[in-house]
Amino acid sequence: MINGFYDAAGGMVTQFNRLNVISNNLANVNTPGFKQDNIIIGDFERIFSTKREKLPLENNTKEAAKFVNRNLNKVPIIVEEYTNYSIGNLQKTSNPLDIALKQKNSFFVVNFNGEKLTRAGNFNLDSNGYLITKEGYKVLDSNNNPIQIPPDSSKIVIDNDGNIYADNVKIAKLKVVSINNLQTLKKIGNTMWEFNPKRAKTLSTNITLQGFLEKSNVNPIIEMTNLIQTNRLVEEYQKVMTTFMDDLNQDAINKLASIRA
Repeated sequence: MINGFYDAAGGMVTQFNRLNVISNNLANVNTPGFKQDNIIIGDFERIFSTKREKLPLENNTKEAAKFVNRNLNKVPIIVEEYTNYSIGNLQKTSNPLDIALKQKNSFFVVNFNGEKLTRAGNFNLDSNGYLITKEGYKVLDSNNNPIQIPPDSSKIVIDNDGNIYADNVKIAKLKVVSINNLQTLKKIGNTMWEFNPKRAKTLSTNITLQGFLEKSNVNPIIEMTNLIQTNRLVEEYQKVMTTFMDDLNQDAINKLASIRA
C-alpha cells in the first residue's frame, strides 16, 4: 500500500517538473529566438534493463536485482530533456537592427563571460554605439571584437552575408557560426547557449536577413493542451494519494481494531 503511495507521489513530482517546462515555454511565446524545451518521461526499470550490462558489478543481473523494486521502479520519471531547434516564424519589422538567421543550426556570437550563442536578433545600440543584445551583451564580429557603429551614422545596412555598412562604408562582419550537433549546446537562460568553439564552423555567405525577427517556435495551442493534460494528471495523482492515505489506511486500521486476540 505504501509503495502505491510512493508511485503516485513520484508521478506527481514528474508532472510538476513537466509543468515548469510548459509554463516556461508559454511565458516565452513572444520572446524572439526562443526555442521550445521538451521532456521525455520514462521509468527506472526500463532504463535499468537497457543499461544494466554497464553497471559496475561483477554479476550485475543477480546483485543488482536486490535494488529493483517492481512497484517503485515503475514510477514515471524524466529520463531526458531536449530543445526543439526548429526555425520560428519570421516577422517583418523593417527595423535595421533586427536581424534573422536563415539556417536552423546557425547562431550569432555574443560576449557574455566569454563567447556565447544566441538566435535573438533584436539588437540595439548602447550609449557608445556598440551593437548589443536586449540583455546588454555585445555582439561580436568575425574577428571576435565588439561591433561599434560610428556616431551620427544615418543609414545602417546589413547584407545577406552579415556585412555591416554605415553610410555605405563597411565597418564589420557579423560572426555567425554553425553547430552540427545541436545537442552539445547547453542552454543559459531563455535565448543563449554555451558551446565548444572547436565544434563551431564560421559561416560567411547567405546567413542573415535584415529587418526581420525570428519569433519563438513555441506553438501556444499545443502547449496549452499539454498544460491542461498535466494539470489533470496532477489532480488524478492527488486523488490516488488521498485514497491511500485516508481511505485505505483508515480501512486497514478499522479492520485491525476489530480483530480479536
